[in-house]
Amino acid sequence: MLTPTKLIWMDGKLVPWGDAKVHVLTHTLHYGLGVFEGIRCYKTEKGPAVFRLRDHIQRLKNSASLVKMKLPYSVEELVEAVKCVIKANEIEECYIRPIVYYGYGEMGLNPAGSPVRVAIAVWPWGTYLGEEGLERGIRAMISSWRRIDPRILPPQSKTVANYANSILAKLEALGAGYDEAILLNLDGFVAEGPGENIFIVEGGTLITPPLSSGVLAGITRNSVMKIARDEEISVKEQNIAREQLYEADEAFFAGTAAEVTPIREIDGKVVGDGKRGPITEKLQHIFFNVVRGRKPEYESWLDYVK
Repeated sequence: MLTPTKLIWMDGKLVPWGDAKVHVLTHTLHYGLGVFEGIRCYKTEKGPAVFRLRDHIQRLKNSASLVKMKLPYSVEELVEAVKCVIKANEIEECYIRPIVYYGYGEMGLNPAGSPVRVAIAVWPWGTYLGEEGLERGIRAMISSWRRIDPRILPPQSKTVANYANSILAKLEALGAGYDEAILLNLDGFVAEGPGENIFIVEGGTLITPPLSSGVLAGITRNSVMKIARDEEISVKEQNIAREQLYEADEAFFAGTAAEVTPIREIDGKVVGDGKRGPITEKLQHIFFNVVRGRKPEYESWLDYVK
């Protein structure tokens, strides 16, 4: 259950949380063509700081462009809007959800007559896969659902419709008693989690599927790869076979919601020693220091609100 804050930014205005409503005939509600972002703001010694804010908003713009939605605000305007709504809610740490959607206007597959609307909400949200999961790791299963293919829908666009695929995989995993799902692509290679990129460690090398496998170009993914290279950890983007997951020394998810979450078990098979591995722990530790402003060399990744 979400913990409501006071205000939501909607089309340039701050409105009370309970009044941030849309019409039942909102086009995106019926046809799923909308785009969104997931962003986090962390408490630091210098006040609230949004992690890689401009990168997220640029990706929002790119997502809209890929599905032919004309974003009615510039990247800079939306960056300032995010800061505005955080300040207005007097919140130090939060999850941020910008969404661009077709509003009420037309019905039918062509959305051209429906206005493009934008909203930004913020609320307190803790660890997505659980505090215990960050330390002990989580249990995952390979889903029977396959990751959407670039020939079907554009995985590089965080499109609302794409996440029906993710929801089905998530529900399947939860129903089977697991914490999270892992999706393979249509070629049978590992793609990603329902809302996270995936990494494995083999012989000290960090491996993650390439973008050509149909995964989202995750901003946390990019951050983890940069941190790893800075720590002189070998990083490879290559296809990962299903059996490599079972034989990996370590595995973890990376994403805005999941942050850096170890995977201790896949399909009932223990990964490595069945606990957070040393490379995962090192990257996780550095990542949390980065987002909380404790690593000056990554200061450019933080956008301070005040």
